[in-house]
Amino acid sequence: MATWDAYKQHVRDTNPAIGNDLDEVEAISQIVGTMIERRHELNLSQKDLATRCNLSYSAVVRIESGKRSPNLSTLLKLFKELGLTLIATPNADVSQIARSS
Repeated sequence: MATWDAYKQHVRDTNPAIGNDLDEVEAISQIVGTMIERRHELNLSQKDLATRCNLSYSAVVRIESGKRSPNLSTLLKLFKELGLTLIATPNADVSQIARSS
C-alpha cells in the first residue's frame, strides 16, 4: 500500500467493521487535535482548561492523549471554553448508511 488512504480502503474492503472503527478513530483524533490546537492558541494549559470546565486535570490529559473519548456533555463543555462549535453534517453517501441499517 502506497498511502494511508489506500490502506484504509483495503481494510474497508476486507473487513468493513474494522474500516468503520478506523473512521471513528480518525474522527475522534481530528476533534481532539482541533481542541489541542485551540487550547494552544489561547495559551491555556491543560490544568487551566480543566479548571474552567470543572473537570479534573487528569480527565483533560486522558482526552488529549487519546486514552479516553469524551462523552458529549464533556465535549460541549470543552468546546464552549475553547470557543469552538460542534457542527454535524450529513455524510455524502446517505444511501450507504440506509443499506447497513
